[in-house]
Amino acid sequence: MRALITGGAGFIGSHLAEVLLARGDDVLVVDNLSTGSHANVAALLQRPTFEFLHGSILNADLMDDAVSRCDTVFHLAAAVGVDLIVRKPLESISTNVRGSEIVLEKAHKYDVRILVASTSEIYGKNTSDRLGEEDDRILGSPLKSRWSYSEAKAIEEILAYTYWRQRGLRSVIVRLFNTVGPRQSSRYGMVLPRFVEQALTGAPLTVYGDGSQSRCFCHVDDVVDAMIRLVEHPNAYGKVFNIGGNEEVTMADLAKRVIALTGSPSEMTFVPYAEAYEEGFEDMERRVPDTTRVHELIGFAPTRSLDAIIASIATSAGA
Repeated sequence: MRALITGGAGFIGSHLAEVLLARGDDVLVVDNLSTGSHANVAALLQRPTFEFLHGSILNADLMDDAVSRCDTVFHLAAAVGVDLIVRKPLESISTNVRGSEIVLEKAHKYDVRILVASTSEIYGKNTSDRLGEEDDRILGSPLKSRWSYSEAKAIEEILAYTYWRQRGLRSVIVRLFNTVGPRQSSRYGMVLPRFVEQALTGAPLTVYGDGSQSRCFCHVDDVVDAMIRLVEHPNAYGKVFNIGGNEEVTMADLAKRVIALTGSPSEMTFVPYAEAYEEGFEDMERRVPDTTRVHELIGFAPTRSLDAIIASIATSAGA
């Protein structure tokens, strides 16, 4: 494989690059380092089969050159994290819509297969027992910046699907549910690395709202493995797949488990959403993925328990 990873200096992208290089693939990364980090790929720069380009997916000429030199694109570049979306909605929409449009245009031009990383945010406030790929989207007012990310990623999915349906682009869409692991930053509202950092420093673990909202977490190694196998599977093209964990936990219980597993003296403190983000902020009470489709196609199943995931993050953070 000659793979292009947009956003390849980010948390997931850098793990993906490492796995592809270990397989013997060539890897080209494009990242503007707005949320990614040069440190994430610093160890890869001396590899003869690795190349890093500092630039934006909004640069059509740059993307034309990058895509023309690859046979597979992993499109991970996006404005990510609730905190960033709320603070910079215009920048986020531009990156997630226009940037994706450019990448898909170039993938079609050079007839390369592409995996588009979408998000569980697509489902909005749908609290179904297990969210399936065909389930409805339930969103709040478009005037609330909280929902701009979901809308932008939905447009991205529509573009990827339509390019497959009308123009034959070999596109795969994956909706990621709370991917976590070493090197993930807490700067953009990622809850688990934030809890671990707070626990290791003895600071109070800040739980937003009343802590009853629940999520499922999946280790980045499991996610990366699934992404590679999907983009290589011809029966995946034109389809969307949920990728996530199967162990549901409330945020209050997650904080307690982090404190216990790290042996921290920290306590929990509850912070109102209006104080953490903005007045009128809306969150999802529950988000649990149905991963039947990806399991049936490639045998996907999470390999790490939540406790093991917490331990790996704590270890990488220096616990």
